[in-house]
Amino acid sequence: MSAATNETSLTGADIVLKALRDQGVEVIFGYPGGAVLPIYDALFQQNDIRHILVRHEQAALHAAEGYARSTGKVGVVLVTSGPGATNAVTGLTDALMDSIPIVCLSGQVATHLIGNDAFQECDTTGITRPCTKHNYLVKDVNNLARTLHEAFYVAKNGRPGPVVIDIPKDVQFAEGTYRSPADSMPKSYRPQVKPDLNRVEEAIDLLAKAKRPIFYVGGGVINAGPVASQLLTQFVRMTGYPCTTTLMGLGAYPASDRQWLGMLGMHGTYEANLAMHGCDVMVCIGARFDDRVTGKVSEFSPNSVKIHVDIDPSSINKNVRVDVPIIGDAAHVLEDMIRIWKARGKQADKAALAEWWEQIEFWRARDCLRYDKTPKIIKPQYALERLRAAISGRDDVYITTEVGQHQMWAAQFLPFDKPNHWMTSGGLGTMGYGLPAAIGAQVAHPDALCIDVAGEASILMNIQEMATALQYRLPVKVFILNNQYMGMVRQWQELLHGGRYSESYSEALPDFVKLADAFGGVGLRATEVSQVDDVIAEMIKVKRPVIVDMCVDQKENCFPMIPGGRAHNEMLLGPDEKVENATPEDGMVLV
Repeated sequence: MSAATNETSLTGADIVLKALRDQGVEVIFGYPGGAVLPIYDALFQQNDIRHILVRHEQAALHAAEGYARSTGKVGVVLVTSGPGATNAVTGLTDALMDSIPIVCLSGQVATHLIGNDAFQECDTTGITRPCTKHNYLVKDVNNLARTLHEAFYVAKNGRPGPVVIDIPKDVQFAEGTYRSPADSMPKSYRPQVKPDLNRVEEAIDLLAKAKRPIFYVGGGVINAGPVASQLLTQFVRMTGYPCTTTLMGLGAYPASDRQWLGMLGMHGTYEANLAMHGCDVMVCIGARFDDRVTGKVSEFSPNSVKIHVDIDPSSINKNVRVDVPIIGDAAHVLEDMIRIWKARGKQADKAALAEWWEQIEFWRARDCLRYDKTPKIIKPQYALERLRAAISGRDDVYITTEVGQHQMWAAQFLPFDKPNHWMTSGGLGTMGYGLPAAIGAQVAHPDALCIDVAGEASILMNIQEMATALQYRLPVKVFILNNQYMGMVRQWQELLHGGRYSESYSEALPDFVKLADAFGGVGLRATEVSQVDDVIAEMIKVKRPVIVDMCVDQKENCFPMIPGGRAHNEMLLGPDEKVENATPEDGMVLV
């Protein structure tokens, strides 16, 4: 334990550690440097909080995201001043875009040096202001404990997000008074969690009268905790209505359920996108109508009455005008919706709903995720189907991804029945996210199977974190769909830029099997279809970090696809066909 035991007079560094313990923190992801050495010294003298040494500060943030998203807890990061803080910016922005609760502690030069261009000084609070939910510069050690407790409250309440606390080195050395969490509650930030019941009743009346309803669910339901997902499932099944989820919402509603239409948006399913386009009442819960979901905003779900449930008032009417705004926590709102639906004796219009489902089943029969299974070369979709078969029935699987085609294929072909088992970079689209996120999930769940579905380009962004996995004996699996291209860039160049593949081909890739061996892990490779199952089985069996080099078709594209700026009924279903002007009345028209 720390030598400082007097709670009324602790050094700043010891105040940090005591505040973290009082907040229930068990793990910190970080990288030391001169401006945070007092905190690292305090860490050395205690055994309550585990520190995971990453190899890059960006990876520290992504690892904390993986930890936070797989547990529902706040992820904690510790970085030094200057480049330590600036390296963290990408991870902070990623967490902000995807609403992940993170508290990032950054060292700063001594207070009397701030503004003097001192060694490893930067304006951390200025730089991180646009990419955090809130940030602080603590110049008085007596304000440190209150700031730390407030930061945790801000990070996890309301719409979650990252918070930075910049702590000068002299403040870490100085002695000050410790304040408990109970004495440090912020007075000015009280997010609204209970909805306006009049709005909820209005929404229930509209849902009961709907002829072609749909639930549109985002990551906000997952952020609201497992109860929210349970209530969502209960309410959707109670109504009998179809449900679609965003990329970030996968797992909020069971993918195995017949009422789930698949993912919505740019690479969403045919049936989900056309149902959204043709619905008459839409209830959006915990999603923010981002451009990858809406496509052309002026033609997004053009004839529907829109209900929007969100805890963040600034998300209401930000991108799409809605008819019934409901501000509140998803769990509380769903609880009230279920109660009012039952109390009012509401029921769906059975005849209209049967007709709606008949239309949806017609779209679903299109089998939009089908692909050519005849070639001898490994198709990426086939590799993921075999991975899905290998992990089927297991509750201890956590999937992360990098960013690109492989990310979308993973979302399409790896179904999730529970929340918090799917972690990907949605809003920022950060290459290099998956490996450190898998490490964070593995730290949180030591006995679980944590797999990063990767591309050969993305994995190189943070490949150094294999050393982190080896140091801490974290048996993460990296499942590379290697097509030797920046796949999504190549796909857009093919479809939208006349096949001019400018700088998207990787001409000097490492041997991933040898690279795994160089780090001290296990490398496996499949070049033929007949090898896929054996490689996947070996990957799962090995209790060490593994890199799988799955050599897949270089020319395969990810469909369906809605080109940027187009509407949901203008999907490209494959290289030779597209859907145009499909409506609930006339079904699909192939041209």
